[in-house]
Amino acid sequence: MPSVALQLRTAGAFARHASRPSAVFNRAFSVTARRAEINKVLPSAAEAIKDIKPNSTILCGGFGLCGVPDTLIDEVLKRPDIKGITAVSNNAGTDNSGLGKLLKTKQVKKMVASYIGENKTFETMYLTGEVELELTPQGTLAERCAAGGKGIPAFYTPAAYGTVVQTGAIPVRNKADGTPDQFGYPKDVKVFNGKPYLLEHSIDGDYAFVKAYKADRLGNCQFRLTANNFNGAMGRNAKVTIVEAEHIVEPGEIPPEAVHLPGIYVKRVIQSTSEKGIEKYTFAKDENDPEAKAALGSGETAAKRERIVRRAAKEFKNGMYANLGIGMPMLAPGFVGPEVEVQLQSENGILGLGPYPKKGSEDADLINAGKETVTLLPGAAVFGSEESFGMIRSGRINLTILGAMQVSALGDLANWMLPGKVKGFGGAMDLVSNPGSTKVVVTMEHTDKKGNPKIVKQCAFPLTGPACVSRIITELGVFDVDHSKGLTLIEIADGVTVDEIKSKTEAPFKVADDLKPML
Repeated sequence: MPSVALQLRTAGAFARHASRPSAVFNRAFSVTARRAEINKVLPSAAEAIKDIKPNSTILCGGFGLCGVPDTLIDEVLKRPDIKGITAVSNNAGTDNSGLGKLLKTKQVKKMVASYIGENKTFETMYLTGEVELELTPQGTLAERCAAGGKGIPAFYTPAAYGTVVQTGAIPVRNKADGTPDQFGYPKDVKVFNGKPYLLEHSIDGDYAFVKAYKADRLGNCQFRLTANNFNGAMGRNAKVTIVEAEHIVEPGEIPPEAVHLPGIYVKRVIQSTSEKGIEKYTFAKDENDPEAKAALGSGETAAKRERIVRRAAKEFKNGMYANLGIGMPMLAPGFVGPEVEVQLQSENGILGLGPYPKKGSEDADLINAGKETVTLLPGAAVFGSEESFGMIRSGRINLTILGAMQVSALGDLANWMLPGKVKGFGGAMDLVSNPGSTKVVVTMEHTDKKGNPKIVKQCAFPLTGPACVSRIITELGVFDVDHSKGLTLIEIADGVTVDEIKSKTEAPFKVADDLKPML
């Protein structure tokens, strides 16, 4: 504690400079300026990771191939002594990119991820017991990282209630023959305002690998477009955050309002030397182009799917905020008339999603949740995945349209796993977690490839969410779902009979008195 005399002298000094208020500040600043500069920039990736030890937990930003810190990943690849890694990432890149490379060298012991996707190496290693997997809903994963960075050890979320995430009945590790060896653990459930929530624990990271567009020597970072994704949440979390930046700039060159990750969270900065990748090049096509309807398939399949998509487009109402799953749902906006304006949200961090780009104008930093190249509409906003899922869980999305493998009579949804195959949850469990505020519409063909009904009494596949689907649209008709009473057929396709629908539907259903034609 300063002496009284010192306090009086200090007060007197400030009083003498009252007429020149900048003098004291300038004197203090001049003292600070003579100190050694803060400089977090290191000369190489090797220097940045030199103290990483085996069995570390590494949080890795990126979504698909967008915003992935490949320079740092490649440097770990050169260090076979860094093994036993627990890698936390939305996904593991592809077989030959991103964390997929560290899986191949078996430096990763365990993945905490929401999605396996098309990474066959990852899927095979998990199913044969070569790598552990803590499969986590995408929004929960983002929040587990974000909460850890805020000093919050745990939180409750509505996502994944009534699923294997809640019960722990999903293998964390398999045996070599594919049978389960170790399962997860059941989650604590509490009810708030009449709604059940799961307790999820935050993630503690030893290191975070972050990809930035710009970083200065103080560690301040700016992300570009959808390359924000998980980078911000993970960069705030770890004990040691290492940033690789495309551009290293002087302090002040990033405007204060454009600093997405403040330097207080960042320990080290290096120059990024990796090339950006794009997982799925998707381009706008002229409606007269034969390829324009390629996503619908061909022949009879294309006709079925177009009927479904056209009907799904009628679910959009002017002023809605909507989120669309990959596949058929993404095609629905193409059938919406100009009189309807809808803001499309993509869970990787976009509000105001535009159409696919023209060939040659694609941007590796601008993709949707399906990892496809996209554009933005005027007035669009981009943000981190943790904020995106905050919008979703809090019910601010009016409509979500998803595909499905099965839907039950009471609106249970299964759309993430088939026997012997694991793609992962992605964001679907979060998207269906608030059916009271978000209308959940399923678009799917009425039967599978073998002719088995997909509208069933009870789902045989693991659930994405219980009692969450409000409407089902198939090529045969449209059903409304009452979560306590069951299904009602409200529209029927041209040339289809009720008896035909009954023969292809396992679940019982009522027929509306005013059954309408499916438009």
